[in-house]
Amino acid sequence: MNLAQRCQPLLDVLRDPAHMAALDLAGWDLLLRQAGAAGLLSRLAVQAETLDLNASLPDVVRPHLTAARTVAAKQRQAVRWEARRVAQALTDIEGPVLLLKGAAYAIADLPPATGRLFSDIDILVPRAQLGQAEAALRLAGWHTQKQDDYDQRYYRRWMHELPPLTHIRRGTVLDVHHNLLPETARIRTHAGPILAAAQALPDLPGLSIPADTDLVLHSACHLFHEGEWGHGLRDLVDLDAMLRAFAIAPTFWPTLLARAQALNLGRPLYYALDCCRRWLHTPIPQHVIAACPSRPPAWQRPLMRQLFDAGLTSTHPTCRGRLFKLATFILFVRGHYLRMPWHLLLPHLLHQALRRNREQS
Repeated sequence: MNLAQRCQPLLDVLRDPAHMAALDLAGWDLLLRQAGAAGLLSRLAVQAETLDLNASLPDVVRPHLTAARTVAAKQRQAVRWEARRVAQALTDIEGPVLLLKGAAYAIADLPPATGRLFSDIDILVPRAQLGQAEAALRLAGWHTQKQDDYDQRYYRRWMHELPPLTHIRRGTVLDVHHNLLPETARIRTHAGPILAAAQALPDLPGLSIPADTDLVLHSACHLFHEGEWGHGLRDLVDLDAMLRAFAIAPTFWPTLLARAQALNLGRPLYYALDCCRRWLHTPIPQHVIAACPSRPPAWQRPLMRQLFDAGLTSTHPTCRGRLFKLATFILFVRGHYLRMPWHLLLPHLLHQALRRNREQS
């Protein structure tokens, strides 16, 4: 059974939300479970309201969609409020402070913000201001969770971000980045050009968001390099929404390809474009994919498609194929392999395994 058959009706509705009007109760039962597991139910609920479908939906379905819309609206309101607290805390930081991913979508009212759920706020600051930013955030109430010396060293020496910060009163989580990829990653990129091209937010002095092309590249990089597949399909829907909106500009595609080349992010962009077109029928010209820099060799592409398809179907048991466990394990190993060289990775994995054994005993 191929991915389209396993993930219906979710894929049909993601490709064309009007399909919701034709679902019977059995179809809705499956859609609610698959979309809920993928973190996409709120998005579909907002789209149903936008298309004026609510009156035609089964009575038992409407409360689910109403609740999903309410949760998304409350989370978006909370993210906006929290972003203002971050802006206040970092008023004295030199250089731009960029909101990333979901927070950027919500604050700038970008297409992926439609019904999107949020788990934390991500920001990017110049590395030279990292210490000053951390000190300012500590004064404002954000502190690292209890971690041992190894975890602190892991983040501060090797990774592209500080250990996650949690507000002592509100419990909100803030991830502070100084680059898009870890310092030890096999793909090397630099945050300087992204910071230089940032777009200031008039309503939030001191905060900015990345340029359109950089928003796409960061999302592609996060999904297809870091390998956090718990929200993989939601992240792919984010990419689809941005590509459809940004591609209206006639220079978007060549600018995106040139930016991927400059930032050394052509490989994750290729995977993002390929999966968006296959999964969500995103209207990406074939010549754009063919011109993508750092494309994988031809023999590798079918294998990677199989692996990524497994990762994207990981959200609900009804979507999973026979090789799901093997494929997701390979993706797990690949993500770590891309993040760290072997001489660092093997001791790290051993440390993590020993710690899990201690915690379970």
